[in-house]
Amino acid sequence: MTMRDCLSLPWARMPFLVALLLIMADATQSRAQDGNDLREFRLGMKVAELPVSGYTDFTCAAAPEQELPGWQDHRTCPANAAGLREVRFSYDETANPLAKVNDRFEGTRVGGHPVLISLLIDDEGTVAGLQIVTDPKARLFMHKKAFLLGQQAKARFGEDGWTCKEGQPSGDEEPVGGVFIKEHCEKVTPTRRVTVERDLFRHGGQDVKDFVGDTKITILLP
Repeated sequence: MTMRDCLSLPWARMPFLVALLLIMADATQSRAQDGNDLREFRLGMKVAELPVSGYTDFTCAAAPEQELPGWQDHRTCPANAAGLREVRFSYDETANPLAKVNDRFEGTRVGGHPVLISLLIDDEGTVAGLQIVTDPKARLFMHKKAFLLGQQAKARFGEDGWTCKEGQPSGDEEPVGGVFIKEHCEKVTPTRRVTVERDLFRHGGQDVKDFVGDTKITILLP
């Protein structure tokens, strides 16, 4: 039996088609990210240029109970110290059929990690920043790996040119599985100012499943 004969069988065709769809989705997403900071998002965009579909659950990050109809309502969110208004959102799974066949595409993820994403918008309606924080409610398996997203972010912006500070355990902080991380890294390019913060430690006396493990990525205009 040839490969063509095998693929003609319904039971054999389904895994092949799923794999093909996954490859096509990766390629499409890579093309969409060319020149952008994440997906269709690029610092410097105007609110009027933001996508009108594919995203949902708009809220003010500083006041999560404050739901928003969309990007255009960013001015109702409290401004931070820099005068930026942080709008949090989720990926709309109904716009992504692959979320139903592979958990790699399920939920709001960056680099395979479940995350909380926000756009930082100024009073002129310009996207001045993007913030990505690993989801503290992720399953234990992913929570343990959350600090690895910071490594991916640094690779994304180039390994060289980072200024990093490594914190030491203080108070009752102790390693998790022999690993202790309290890291703050910054990199400034002609077009971006990027901060990557990573943590992995446990407070003394905590249950083995309770620990601090996260990555926070902030991308701003310089």
